[in-house]
Amino acid sequence: MLAQGLPVPANRECAERMVRAVSSQGAVPAITAVVSGVATAGLDDAELERFLRREGIGKVSARDLPMAMARGSDGATTVAAAIAIAALAGIDVFATGGIGGVHRGANGATYDESADLVELARTPALVVSAGAKSILDVPATLERLETLGVPIIGYRTGEMPGFFTAETGLTLSTRAENVKEVAAIWRAHRELGRKTAMLVVQPPPADVALPRRAVEEAVESAMQAAQSEGVHGGALTPFLLAAVERETGGRSLGANLALLEANAMLAAEIAGELAHGP
Repeated sequence: MLAQGLPVPANRECAERMVRAVSSQGAVPAITAVVSGVATAGLDDAELERFLRREGIGKVSARDLPMAMARGSDGATTVAAAIAIAALAGIDVFATGGIGGVHRGANGATYDESADLVELARTPALVVSAGAKSILDVPATLERLETLGVPIIGYRTGEMPGFFTAETGLTLSTRAENVKEVAAIWRAHRELGRKTAMLVVQPPPADVALPRRAVEEAVESAMQAAQSEGVHGGALTPFLLAAVERETGGRSLGANLALLEANAMLAAEIAGELAHGP
């Protein structure tokens, strides 16, 4: 998100807010990336600065990690690559904005699913997010997560959040009211030898969350623009997010920054609880 999703200079503000949120809870922030061919968890100031400027920075998913490493490339990590690196580094808790998922189909478009879902199904990590990105098919994404055996916990919510909005109408089977409950469920998950990630979702902060109808209308408009301009593949997600930002008069960007900070804070609180033991 810092080097591929959020626009400049909002990405810098995001980095500062997330790092500050994690540190405020006594946890250690570690941004993942591939730095000159090295899979890295924790960028130094100079490296972070270079990534924020986006100078020759590619997008790296889990499947791309060996190529980026062998070629000595710089790569900003997707959720899939980030949790793969975090697992190797022994980091249990990871925060992001929204996970990837099943893309919305339109006009006979081929089925498209984010590699995030597969990585969540095979890499143990406790991932805190605001649900799946609003530009995705959220009901289909929720169904795929269930099929893949990825547990989902609603943090102080019984409804799957919709990234920019708290409302999707999709009921979750598990709700936790505090980080002690989340930590207990994670410990049980690991004691069972489960190899999947566990997804903890919370709605965006109430003061910046957008109404569900406004988000849906903005996404539909963005999808139509993408179709008319022939945007697809890896270019689709940033195109749609930028279009939604325009459609909402910039409100979606404010919501994005706030939910990222809130997710970092919650992840740090959970990490602290895990560190203190049962």
